[in-house]
Amino acid sequence: MALGERARARAPPMVVRRTAVLLLLLHLVLVIAAAAAAVDGRRPAEAIVGGWRRQRRLLMQEKATLLALKRGFTLLSPKLLADWNDSNTDVCGFTGVACDRRRQHVVGLQLSNMSINGSIPPALAQLPHLRYLDLSDNHISGAVPSFLSNLTQLLMLDMSENQLSGAIPQSFSNLTQLRKLDISKNQLSGAIPPSFGNLTNLEILDMSINVLTGRIPEELSNIGKLKGLNLGQNNLVGSIPASFTQLKNLFYLSLEKNSLSGSIPATIFTNCTQMGVFDLGDNNITGEIPGDASDSLSDSFAVLNLYSNSLTGRLPRWLANCTFLYLLDVENNSLADDLPTAIISGLRNLRYLHLSNNVHFASGDGNTNLGPFFAAVSNCTSILEIEAGALGIGGRLPSLLGSLLPPNMSHLNLELNAIEGPIPADIGDVINITLMNLSSNLLNGTIPTSICWLPNLQQLDLSRNSLTGPVPACISNATSLGELDLSSNALSGSIPSSIGSLKLSYLSLHRNQLSGEIPASLGQHLGIVRLDLSSNRLTGEIPDAVAGIVQMSLNLSRNLLGGRLPRGLSRLQMAEVIDLSWNNLTGAIFPELGACAELQVLDLSHNSLTGVLPSSLDGLESIERLDVSDNSLTGEIPQSLTKCTTLTYLNLSYNDLAGVVPTAGVFANFTSTSYLGNPRLCGAVLGRRCGRRHRWYQSRKFLVVMCICAAALAFMLTILCAVSIRKIRERLAAVREEFRRGRRRGGGGSSPVMKYKFPRITYRELVEATEEFSPDRLVGTGSYGRVYRGTLRDGTMVAVKVLQLQSGNSTKSFNRECQVLKRIRHRNLMRIVTACSLPDFKALVLPFMANGSLERCLYAGPPAGELSLVQRVNICSDIAEGMAYLHHHSPVKVIHCDLKPSNVLINDDMTALVSDFGISRLVMSVGGVANAADVGASTANMLCGSIGYIPPEYGYGSNPTTKGDVYSFGVLVLEMVTRKKPIDDMFDAELSLHKWVKNHYHGRADAVVDPALARMVRDQTPEVRRMSDVAIGELLELGILCTQESAAVRPTMMDAADDLDRLKRYIGGETTATFASSLGFSSSTFEDLDD
Repeated sequence: MALGERARARAPPMVVRRTAVLLLLLHLVLVIAAAAAAVDGRRPAEAIVGGWRRQRRLLMQEKATLLALKRGFTLLSPKLLADWNDSNTDVCGFTGVACDRRRQHVVGLQLSNMSINGSIPPALAQLPHLRYLDLSDNHISGAVPSFLSNLTQLLMLDMSENQLSGAIPQSFSNLTQLRKLDISKNQLSGAIPPSFGNLTNLEILDMSINVLTGRIPEELSNIGKLKGLNLGQNNLVGSIPASFTQLKNLFYLSLEKNSLSGSIPATIFTNCTQMGVFDLGDNNITGEIPGDASDSLSDSFAVLNLYSNSLTGRLPRWLANCTFLYLLDVENNSLADDLPTAIISGLRNLRYLHLSNNVHFASGDGNTNLGPFFAAVSNCTSILEIEAGALGIGGRLPSLLGSLLPPNMSHLNLELNAIEGPIPADIGDVINITLMNLSSNLLNGTIPTSICWLPNLQQLDLSRNSLTGPVPACISNATSLGELDLSSNALSGSIPSSIGSLKLSYLSLHRNQLSGEIPASLGQHLGIVRLDLSSNRLTGEIPDAVAGIVQMSLNLSRNLLGGRLPRGLSRLQMAEVIDLSWNNLTGAIFPELGACAELQVLDLSHNSLTGVLPSSLDGLESIERLDVSDNSLTGEIPQSLTKCTTLTYLNLSYNDLAGVVPTAGVFANFTSTSYLGNPRLCGAVLGRRCGRRHRWYQSRKFLVVMCICAAALAFMLTILCAVSIRKIRERLAAVREEFRRGRRRGGGGSSPVMKYKFPRITYRELVEATEEFSPDRLVGTGSYGRVYRGTLRDGTMVAVKVLQLQSGNSTKSFNRECQVLKRIRHRNLMRIVTACSLPDFKALVLPFMANGSLERCLYAGPPAGELSLVQRVNICSDIAEGMAYLHHHSPVKVIHCDLKPSNVLINDDMTALVSDFGISRLVMSVGGVANAADVGASTANMLCGSIGYIPPEYGYGSNPTTKGDVYSFGVLVLEMVTRKKPIDDMFDAELSLHKWVKNHYHGRADAVVDPALARMVRDQTPEVRRMSDVAIGELLELGILCTQESAAVRPTMMDAADDLDRLKRYIGGETTATFASSLGFSSSTFEDLDD
């Protein structure tokens, strides 16, 4: 038997059959190839070679396209895409090029982060087989070309992080195979094309961070496969399409930072069962957060980001089941709920809990115990940040807070919460914390030294509490500390020199009781940006090293600092604010200060500076506020200051300046109030003519003539003195007789005789000025008389206050108002023009205020319409400044006794002036205590003030005090915000304006705000609205503090003026301005204050 036959004989039948089948298939392939070759006229091998050549030819065509594409791009370096050249035959090996392995077509271009400039070349459209195109993170500009829609096989298109502009082409709807489209981080504008709804295979759509406008198209809900949709940071408006609830595969939805309105679709969390990230932050969304959700969300939901909207209601309880929740941010809304103790207790993956700035979050057990909440926090072992500021939660911090907080926590913010008691001593156990903000609470006791040993602490804010004791010297051990704010407490002692070893960028210790000198060690590091040591009792000179290291803001005002201005100030060439006011600084303003070109605010007022204003101050190219008032400066106002084109506020008052007031440039915008108390100044703005200057030394003949004239003048003066002495004696005798007669009639002891510096005016002139006191000229009436509008012969508009002599106290009132008005001078106090006093007629002549009283402006509206928030803050600030002057800086201490809106007048530029001193008291003169019998103690036996504005202690027989004026001011402030009079029908013995505001403040403050004011605030941008909310809250807080029942705990008018000045700068755009209530309480501290 042959060998082959023996092998076949041994082979199994199955193997034989398989071999036969394979041989048959091979035969068929050869037959088909031969047939094809016959048809083509070629042999089989030639057909195979021809197909390869055709593919090679197509690939070379695509190579030419790629080279044309490279030439169309603008590359920053020749090294980029260097292997894209003619000599390189491996097209599929080009950088960033991917090919189909079987057909050898270019199917992918990965050109991200290649520093490509210019526009997208048209050659790109000649790659029809392209499936993946990534041009992200380059500098490509111009419009998105419509020819990209010809690449119909594209599965992924990424052009993010470029500079593309213009509208999105409608033709993109042709790319029906797309699974991912990312055109984020460009400058694209216009509306989102509704035709995008045709891209039914799309899974990821990202058009965020552009300038797209219009509404979100409903058609996007047709993309049933959509998993990720990001339209954030555009200018989109309208509501969230209700049809989005059909996107059952949606995992990621981000619409943050648009202008969307309306509510969240009620079923979005029940229908979108795969939702993991839901981001609507920073919009205008209203309504409640949907309370129902699918059970499947517990396995996927990770992010709920709803910050900065207008949401109301409570947190949804289904969040407690979302065990993978990573971030919960509902800051800056209007939610009112209990603290989410039960919600977070099982969320071990929670890292970010942001609840700040909502209406109210209570502790759930009477607002006293925060222990359960922090015990729940201890279960959140992954938590890094807790932002729970401005919630009004109250209560006390647990004594073992440090052990309850996870050691990995980095941020703790509990500001503005009315939390009382001491700071727990074990707070230093949170070893990894970087930010701790416990400001604006009711915390007391000392600063625990354990804080000193937090190695990672970068920001510490304990401001606006009632902390006592010294600043811990060990604070220098917190070596990472960069920002330290201990302001508005009651800290005492000196500033530890060890604090200078810290590399601080921000240090604020203002409004404490610190004493001693400023440590020179603060000048060791040059990185400090803001330094605020104002409103303390610091003494000594300002260290030159400290003065020269601040980069942006230096505030040492309201201390007892002396010596000369430190030369180091000239090194602050990048500083924006220098405030050294209200100290005892001496010497001259040195010319080098003009080198601070970035300076916006320079305040050297209320010191003892001498010398001239340097002409080099024109180098202050950015100056906006310049205040050198209340010093002893001499010389002329430099004409060079007219070059300071940014100057908007100038105060040179109460110095000894002389010469002509400049009128060029910005000086054309300043009024006489900028120059008060400088009698030697002249010019049109002051109404004083400037005489000619004579050069007496020009000739000897002139000297001889002057000597003769001087001798003649001396002789004439001798005669005149003799005559004058006789007349003065006669006049004094008449005055004494009138004084005796006045006492016999029961009048006060004050003389009605005005100083001769006031112009005389006759009764006849007043009759002419008021058209015989015509009813048409009547502008107001009061308990002591009437006020008429008058026009003097020189055209001056005046207000003539005619006293009603039938009233028993009218003469006393007249004398007292004369006593007050002739002794005071301030831009926010009504000045007297003159007076007219006859036995049967007495009148005061005052400047005429076209806008009338504050009462008229508040309830009738000024000529321009309703009072805006800025106007209300400015008016309150003006009143506070005027009252602070009366109480603290006037030559005589004055208690107004009747402060109310009708006694505040508004001038043409809406500046407020306190008026009507008819029942005021002069308490103290410069030399000592004034005689109450001589200076108007007529209030001893009467209840001072007007109903609704009278402090409660006056009702118990207490003598008038400055704290009584503070109470009246507080009522006025609350009236400004609420537009409710304290004698409104809604108020009675049980409910006052103070109690009404206080009762609503923690819940819905908007319930007490004037509806007209609330409407104006709502019409503003979100940023302005937030700033306005802060301002309104600060006004309400100040009003409540000033109207506390106990006079001892009310702030002073100086404190109130200080707060309102900061608030005025804050709403004016100086967002770095700090402000606080006058007692250091926060916006949520009223629960524990006595009514």
